[in-house]
Amino acid sequence: MASFGAPAFRLYLLRHARAAWADPGKTDFDRTLDDDGFAEAEVIAEEAADQGYRPDLILSSTAVRCRQTAEPFQRTVSEELSIDYIDSLYSGTIETYAELAFAGRQETSVMIVGHNPMIEEFFHRLVGKEIAETAAPFGYPTAGLAILDFDTRPTEENYTGACLAGFMTPRAAR
Repeated sequence: MASFGAPAFRLYLLRHARAAWADPGKTDFDRTLDDDGFAEAEVIAEEAADQGYRPDLILSSTAVRCRQTAEPFQRTVSEELSIDYIDSLYSGTIETYAELAFAGRQETSVMIVGHNPMIEEFFHRLVGKEIAETAAPFGYPTAGLAILDFDTRPTEENYTGACLAGFMTPRAAR
């Protein structure tokens, strides 16, 4: 159970915003956000910042749509906010996501910008099926942002004890 003080670690899970279909001759990796997706990315970044959700570091898939979803956070939170683009978030497993999220580093809050089904599966693993399905009853939406707090610093081997501190969608933020 989470305490009322500041968490030992906070993890933000952000699924990329709505993307267009791949243009002929382009790969899934190269898909860009559509007009709604650009709006979703801006709205979720602004609402998160307004509510005081400010990661120390962003880890983003190198896929174009994830990069385009992460960038508004840098503009909204701070130009100095680091975004590390990581290839393995594109097709990585839950273990890959956990390894990256909980690697021994100094930051106390990290955001992962990734893809379904991994974002949703990782979310389910962290908070359990019942809580996950209550927060996102129709599946993890595009530009959905889960805020997870830990009373003790998780590791890539032991990341139990997550408490869902919030779940935001750009539709709910408008």
